[in-house]
Amino acid sequence: MSEEPRVPAQAAQDTGPQASETAQPVQLPQHVVKRTRMGGLWLASGSFAVVLLLLLIFILENSKSVDVAYFGAHGHVPLGVALLLAAVLGILMVVIPGTARIVQLRLTARRHRRADAARLAASQQEPSAAGVPPTAGPR
Repeated sequence: MSEEPRVPAQAAQDTGPQASETAQPVQLPQHVVKRTRMGGLWLASGSFAVVLLLLLIFILENSKSVDVAYFGAHGHVPLGVALLLAAVLGILMVVIPGTARIVQLRLTARRHRRADAARLAASQQEPSAAGVPPTAGPR
C-alpha cells in the first residue's frame, strides 16, 4: 500500500530486485491555473462586500449626533456618517488628480507610439522607393 504507482513504461523496465531500488518515480508536470478577469472580479466583489459590512457596523456603532460646520453651513449628523463622508471626500481629493495624471500619461504615450510608427514607416519606405533592397542590420 505504501508503494508508489508505476508508469507502464517503468513496469516493463523492472526486471529484477535491484531495478526497483534504482528506479525513481516519474514526476508529473505541475499545472498552474492562470488568473482570469472573472476571478479578479469575484475577489474584488467579495472584498467590497466585507468592506461594506465593516462600514455598516462602524456607522451603527457611532450613531451619536455631532455638529458639523462647513463654510457657513451648519448641520447635525451621526458621527459615523460624518467620518465616512470625510474619508470619501479625502479619497476623491486623491483619485481625481490621479485620474487626470493617468489620462495625461496615456495621451503622451499614444502620441509617442504614433510618432514612432510614422518614423518606422518612413524609414521602411525610403530604401524601397530608391529601388535598393533594404539591408539587414549589423550582425
